[in-house]
Amino acid sequence: MIWAWLINSVSVFITAKVLSGVEIKNFWSAVWVAAGISLANFLLGPILHLLALPITIITFGLFALIVNAFLVKLVDEFVDGFKIKSFGWAIAFSFIMTIISSVLMRIFN
Repeated sequence: MIWAWLINSVSVFITAKVLSGVEIKNFWSAVWVAAGISLANFLLGPILHLLALPITIITFGLFALIVNAFLVKLVDEFVDGFKIKSFGWAIAFSFIMTIISSVLMRIFN
């Protein structure tokens, strides 16, 4: 579990450095953002995904990206040192972070 948290922290940090619409203060902020995203996904993710299930089915799963972006934007409100300029950047952040995290998990597991 700590290994996954570290990989997600690195993913958050890399993604924030790649996207100009996302600002992150330092790596410790990325650690807290990864924890916040994990907590939001654990507590709110299932409820939001269930409520959005009909539209997610209609969009062949693409609306799940919108739900994830909403959770990322929510974490933006609570973590100092992490700022996303708009919801569009939150969508891009969510998408790119997922790709980077998946690649890192595949490499290090």
